[in-house]
Amino acid sequence: MIKSIPLNKLVQSPRNVRRHSDPAADAELKSSIAAHGLLQNLIVRPAVKGKFEVEAGERRRRAMLALADDKILERDHEVTCLLLEDSAEAAVETSLAENFHRLAMNPADEAQAFAALVTGGATVEDVARRFGLTVRFVEGRLRLATLAPIVFEALASGQITLDIAKAFGATSDQGIQTRVFEQVSSGYYAPNPDSVRRMVLSGTVRGSDPRARLVGRDAYIAAGGRIERELFDNDDSESWVDVALLESLAATKMEEQAKALAAEQGLAWVKPTLDPYASHDLVEGLVRLPAEPAPLTEAEVARLDELDASYDEHAAILEDEDSAEEAVAAAEAAIEAIERECQDIRARPPVIAPELKAEAGMVLVLSRDGTPVLQPVFYGERQAEPAEADDGIEVVAGDEVSDRRRTTLSKRLVDELAMQRRDVLALHVASDPGLALDVMVFTLADSDTHDWRARHSTTLRAPVPAGPIIGFEAKDAPASSALAELRSGLDESWRAGTDVTARFDLFRALPDESRAAWLGYVVARSLEASLNMSGERQLPFQDHLGSLIGIDMAQWWRPTAANYFDRVSKQVILDALTDVGGIELSSRFAAVKKGDLAMSAERVFAGTYITEVEVREKALAWVPEVMRFACPAPEAGEAEVDATDAEPSVDGEIHTPRELAA
Repeated sequence: MIKSIPLNKLVQSPRNVRRHSDPAADAELKSSIAAHGLLQNLIVRPAVKGKFEVEAGERRRRAMLALADDKILERDHEVTCLLLEDSAEAAVETSLAENFHRLAMNPADEAQAFAALVTGGATVEDVARRFGLTVRFVEGRLRLATLAPIVFEALASGQITLDIAKAFGATSDQGIQTRVFEQVSSGYYAPNPDSVRRMVLSGTVRGSDPRARLVGRDAYIAAGGRIERELFDNDDSESWVDVALLESLAATKMEEQAKALAAEQGLAWVKPTLDPYASHDLVEGLVRLPAEPAPLTEAEVARLDELDASYDEHAAILEDEDSAEEAVAAAEAAIEAIERECQDIRARPPVIAPELKAEAGMVLVLSRDGTPVLQPVFYGERQAEPAEADDGIEVVAGDEVSDRRRTTLSKRLVDELAMQRRDVLALHVASDPGLALDVMVFTLADSDTHDWRARHSTTLRAPVPAGPIIGFEAKDAPASSALAELRSGLDESWRAGTDVTARFDLFRALPDESRAAWLGYVVARSLEASLNMSGERQLPFQDHLGSLIGIDMAQWWRPTAANYFDRVSKQVILDALTDVGGIELSSRFAAVKKGDLAMSAERVFAGTYITEVEVREKALAWVPEVMRFACPAPEAGEAEVDATDAEPSVDGEIHTPRELAA
């Protein structure tokens, strides 16, 4: 029921899940209400003494109170509210739903809210399904709720990032979390997720640790570091207690070494890491630059000829059946030494073209013996494509048919929509390793017969797609966020192997579920961006995948003023309103200015605009036709494939689109 309630009768609800806010965003909201009035109703429940508790819209209530303090509004200013009669448990869910899809909630608030729902009897799957999230995302937030109080408060206040909070969660021991947090808080260097994860997983460090060998025992003790040594311990087995101090000293030494090497090699930069490999995060946004092995000198060529001749002499001894045992042993040792020397000569460092070297960089890793080593790979910053005139593109949803509605959108918007649609498809492929395996095997098997004139649907033959817009990432889009959450949950323990053989063996030893998750992810990240429109941006195979899965695009992408309505013409917005509410709805907004129309359209398609139930349901299900995954009709004589008849995935279950959306 809609009701006007005086502002001074509205109070904060104890069930409102938002505990933290953004002062800058609050100031913007206050200015917006002062200029345009309240654009969205508050959701309230009756309270004692004639008061009403605000279940959804607390930020708006506070903004209006601030305006009342400034004498812009009266204390008894009438506020339009939607009056609910829900239970307390339903009120928590209402508050969470209202907050989740607006100003991004603090992860700590999300964790507490999800934990409250689970405590109230909801399952993780129920929570994920209600809010259109993945089970993995909800489980990750629930793990945050179990962090040590001091760590959780640091996350809530913004003192640490979400990635660092996740690193603390690598152990469930709150005592260890507290101790490590106190150590890094008192340090004079900024911790990163990798260093925090190492510290919580190892209470102490052995003297043989690469970081310990890099820093040295004397430097560590001089800096105040403590060492515990038992009766039979030696320098390698003794325990170094102050891990945070050791991390700081090691990081400082690697940074100094990196600067020295950059100057010595004439490079633009050298990035140091305490890991024995260059992680994905370290080289993200970089591209490999072409480099060739340095040419051999005349002396080296002559030495290789000498070694080849010596090799033949010793090989003849091994082939002679009459050779004495001592001679055979000596020949084997000599051949082994010759092979090592040849390998050392031929292992040439890479050489980069002089014109590229001034902008090139390398990665300095810490080897397992504690020695800083430059990886023999040159990297460069990824260059953004030059801006082009953003001319309009005529969009015809699906295949080009004369009677289809034609819409003109900007090239930038078309590219952004294509990339966001790609992320939705990628998330669903990543959630179904069985399908991902089929896509990978088919794509590789079909490469010999693929028409070279046709556009590829994935980059399985090559690296991750980069574009069509360099640097664009819809971080606030549910599918993009869920993809990032999925990536952070992958088991990377196999990277600890000392060489490729060891890493492969460690990877094979992972549980089936972990390897299946990697399979889904590597296939999903190869998907190109496409839209359901005629022309080069259409990929029928991706449309087939999306329709086969049964993706409900409206569950994963909602049009807003920022991502769509501000970017299209007024007529396109009115056409969308006509689609869901007929001429009657669109005519209400025909005389509204474009900026206000975009904001109103956002409310209509978010389901927060007061209108008929049927219109609201249509609006919540509406997305531009180009964002949907088309379901092409089968040709004559061709069997129709029903998604319910699909083969089970690797876990033996057939996942419905609703389960995938959860």
